[in-house]
Amino acid sequence: MIEDELRAAFARIEESTPPVGPVRAAVERAVITRRRRRRRVRLASTALAVAAVALVGFTAMAPRPPAPTAAPALPTPVPEPTGALNLLLLGVDQPAGSRRADSVLLVHLPADRSRLYLVSLPRDLLVPSQGGTEKLNATFSRAAGSGTDLAAGYRTTREAVARLTGVRVDAGAVLTYPGARELTDAVGGVPVCLPEPVRSVHTERRFPAGCQRLDGAAAVDLLRQRYGLRDGGLDRDRNAARYAAGLLNQFREQGTATDPAQLGRLLLRVGSAVTVDTGDLSLPALVAASGRAAAAEPVGLSFPVDFDDWTGRGFEPDPTLAPGFLDALRADRLAQWAAAHPDRVTALR
Repeated sequence: MIEDELRAAFARIEESTPPVGPVRAAVERAVITRRRRRRRVRLASTALAVAAVALVGFTAMAPRPPAPTAAPALPTPVPEPTGALNLLLLGVDQPAGSRRADSVLLVHLPADRSRLYLVSLPRDLLVPSQGGTEKLNATFSRAAGSGTDLAAGYRTTREAVARLTGVRVDAGAVLTYPGARELTDAVGGVPVCLPEPVRSVHTERRFPAGCQRLDGAAAVDLLRQRYGLRDGGLDRDRNAARYAAGLLNQFREQGTATDPAQLGRLLLRVGSAVTVDTGDLSLPALVAASGRAAAAEPVGLSFPVDFDDWTGRGFEPDPTLAPGFLDALRADRLAQWAAAHPDRVTALR
């Protein structure tokens, strides 16, 4: 009896049990969904791991800010030198052989920093030397030898200029023709104003009278010209002063005249084509001193020479005008001398 009752009970339970097929299909669907979810989790974890590695790698390569310390000290102001200053700028010619200083420019900064005075010293000016006299440009080649030691050539010429003028040369620079070309192009060209047209005997290039902007190649071509000019090398010196005035104008407009960092970057760009000697002054101090003076238009002056006594050996100082000019330079009174001798002022504009 009990066996029969158990069979009947199992039969009723089996009838009430849902079909296995749908249940199995539902179980399989759940398993597949779970597997996909696990795969997505694994992929997401992998992506997070890659992102973390990338972030760690970037953080390792990126500069880390310094640990906080005491408040940084304010930069110490650069003390501007007082009194008049004299800077010597030399433009030298061919890169090989016996280099000579074709352009010699003494830049005078008066004590009041009112403006710059660009004093052209003729390269053929006779200056005292051991055993007599020699041309000013020969002092450079005598010390520079084959032309590689620009600093030695500058020092010897600086000493000759100091003996001639009786003033201290505080700083200066040597600029080669390749350097002039690179410097001109670096500042976007230099404006130069010529009183008369110039024709190059080297390239047949023609420079019209009036103001024009020269690129590096044209500027070097102009600076080399002396043949065919009315006063020969003296006119070339005047054109060098006009170029220097145009370069100062570019410095003033671009802010280089008052920014030591910008000037330093410019000097790095032209590289070994420029040799700079700041003497006892730092570059920031020198820029601070010349910056105010460069705010006004410079005045061009030519050292007085006895042009009528030219013999081919060199120029002698003008016995009438040179003593008064040198006295004014030493006493920082070039403004008064220029006003009294307007015919000796070079037109830069």
